Amino acid sequence: MTTKRSHRAVQVPSVGASLTLVDVDTPAPGPGQVRIAVAACGVCGTDQAFVNGGFPAMSWPVTLGHEIAGTIAELGSGVTDWQVGERVAVGWFGGNCNHCIPCRKGDFIHCANGQVPSWHYPGGYADSVTVPANALARIPEELSLVEAAPMGCAGVTTYHALRSTKARPGDRVAVLGLGGLGHLGVQFAAAMGFETIAVARGAAKEADARALGAHHYIDSTAGDVAQAMAALGGVAVVLATAANSRAMADTVGGLAPRGELITIGVTADPLPIAPVQLITPGVSITGHPSGTARDIEETMAFAVLSGVRARVEERPLTQAAEAYAAMEQGRARYRMVLTM
Repeated sequence: MTTKRSHRAVQVPSVGASLTLVDVDTPAPGPGQVRIAVAACGVCGTDQAFVNGGFPAMSWPVTLGHEIAGTIAELGSGVTDWQVGERVAVGWFGGNCNHCIPCRKGDFIHCANGQVPSWHYPGGYADSVTVPANALARIPEELSLVEAAPMGCAGVTTYHALRSTKARPGDRVAVLGLGGLGHLGVQFAAAMGFETIAVARGAAKEADARALGAHHYIDSTAGDVAQAMAALGGVAVVLATAANSRAMADTVGGLAPRGELITIGVTADPLPIAPVQLITPGVSITGHPSGTARDIEETMAFAVLSGVRARVEERPLTQAAEAYAAMEQGRARYRMVLTM
């Protein structure tokens, strides 16, 4: 006779409904899976899309959370590279199939059958989560579990985006937005040796931007952003973390020839950019996805080397609804992290 186990989870029962703390059954991991005892889970802006049914083929109720950090509690059959008790993180990249054409090419982030916590299986707003073993990233001992959690999405997205550009140390790089993503983007850009420009709304954010490592600050409410960038000599890269298409487009004129606008702030609004703005200077616009489990490990390793950390506000799982509301309403101080 099998004894049923249960754990706490924060679920959204239907589209647009409130976050609710419930008790759910704890499934044993299947073949190729592990069960994680969750210690911390970041609250990400994309969680709003899950709450509002913004992804296809969602099933309800939804357990939110794709910035997960904890320890392995149980191994499924066939899992040989991991041990119970290891500290691991799982981010937006929640597993790949290893069989589709992108996977056969080694392009795991574009797996045709890729999985995302919350979307394809219950996420980390919970005491326990069962995930594919190929989604796991080992956490270095120098990082706490709370520090590691945001690296699974916000951290890897900004770090991996920057290191995938053509920019070299000493080049000027602008980070648009100074929120949950942007405050990490500024830190990573400065740590990589770029002349770092922070672009945000309002003069009040300049002190924070400079404390995070920015060498220059542009208040987007005070004038033409592209002109301000051009006055500094133009920028090689704009990392657009703000989910605002107009604000992204307003930076294009500040790119140096062959410059890159990298979009990671998620919005469905079209970019108001004319081809002539791109053709003459030869600039490009690129969308950047998150990063694989290995990319997350490399992000955390660089964070250890450089001292980059997410600025977080911790809340217990029982206050998940309040933490989510703070993020949704823009009251969060950079990144909310739930602790179990």
